[in-house]
Amino acid sequence: MAIYQADVLTERVTKTLLAAGASAEMARSTAEALVAAEMQGLSSHGLSRVGQYASHIRSGRVNAQACPTILRSHGAGVLIDADEGLAFPACELAVQEGIRRARAFTIAFSGVTRSHHFGAAGLHLDAVARANMIGFAFTNSPAAMPAWGGRRALFGTNPIAAVFPRRNDAAVSIDLSLSEVARGKLMVAAREGKTIPEGWALDKQGLPTTDPKVGLDGMMCPAGGVKGAMLALMVEMLCVSLTGASFGFEADSFFSDEGNRPHIGHVFLVIDPAALGGLDTYYARTETLLAAMLADDQVRLPGSRRQQLAQQAAQAGIDVPDAIASELVA
Repeated sequence: MAIYQADVLTERVTKTLLAAGASAEMARSTAEALVAAEMQGLSSHGLSRVGQYASHIRSGRVNAQACPTILRSHGAGVLIDADEGLAFPACELAVQEGIRRARAFTIAFSGVTRSHHFGAAGLHLDAVARANMIGFAFTNSPAAMPAWGGRRALFGTNPIAAVFPRRNDAAVSIDLSLSEVARGKLMVAAREGKTIPEGWALDKQGLPTTDPKVGLDGMMCPAGGVKGAMLALMVEMLCVSLTGASFGFEADSFFSDEGNRPHIGHVFLVIDPAALGGLDTYYARTETLLAAMLADDQVRLPGSRRQQLAQQAAQAGIDVPDAIASELVA
């Protein structure tokens, strides 16, 4: 285990992606996102993805020189083409446009099409919280879960996230996958040779498994059974039917160097509370709810642990497993 400061690690990841062929902007934005995820303890969406992204660039599953552009723009809505590149530059543009348009129209919808894995969903919303706005993020992903009652992978794990700013404290940040756990946790377990709990994944025949490799080749269990499957359906339609992206069953797995360019879709919603009840009302009502929650000493606000880990990492550095450090060097 080695310890790196965030800026040193960001520079190393940037160089790794540049060496694989990524453009300077793609390498920078991707490195910043992966290091930020690692600082928050989200290792399944952090440095463990560097090798995967680099391999996708080299194999042609990613357009290494992609330049995101605005395809359509009308009032509070905007559609952005990720140009088959890594998702992060397109997501930055989408969030910036969402904030700008929400200031003008109260609410904004930013869609992204022809994209790739977009990492930890909640991190895209940090800029929204800093702008004193409420944000939501959605993405579909390659098929990993069956429709309820089905026997083949059809929907992605389809993460969703939301952020609610506070006046004098860190924002409430909610980030979850619609599978029982994020698929990246199986990737990490497989890499480390560990088993997984029953109830996380199914094999190709739809039977429970504790082998993460079998689970990666099979299917994920939806969170909450039929409710999770219905939410995954909603995200699939929101991110694809409105943007023209690929459905999960049309996109090849992220966990292989071989396959198509996934062309998945993302959606960001941004709301300006100042235009509704007003910021004072919004902050007062929010704090009333959070105070009621925290009156029970067993309650922890969503995102608080990730924020604490990020603060610790900023001061003490980031622990990087030897295998990941060696992969970056290689």
